[in-house]
Amino acid sequence: MPRAAPDYIVIFDGGSRGNPGPGYGSYRLHTRDGREDVRRLEFGEAMTNNEAEYRTLIAALDDLIGRIEQTGKDPSAFTVEVRGDSRLILTQLRGEFRVRAAHLRPLWEAARARLSRFREARLVWQPRKASVKDLGH
Repeated sequence: MPRAAPDYIVIFDGGSRGNPGPGYGSYRLHTRDGREDVRRLEFGEAMTNNEAEYRTLIAALDDLIGRIEQTGKDPSAFTVEVRGDSRLILTQLRGEFRVRAAHLRPLWEAARARLSRFREARLVWQPRKASVKDLGH
């Protein structure tokens, strides 16, 4: 039986200019009814690519949760599909890989806490080429 389409899709990507270096990211929010929004982020501080990936995802989920709550609804009524090209971040969030780097653990915990607010959160890896097409970088 095929899965129902998610209520929301979040596509995220983050990186740093240097590694570590100034962090940046972008994300795209899609709704089931076809609305979408792209946001670009500059973190303004030195961080690793993985830190920027997590911080971008957290910002995207905060944005989505805020939008849902502004309508008087609870995120637990909705499904979200998160797409990204970072295998490390997605496998850590699925619990398939441990978070060994101490500086990533708080970010992992923050992302997991936000994902747990939804009825269902699907984590989907996509090729880098798809992220570039979706986000423009």
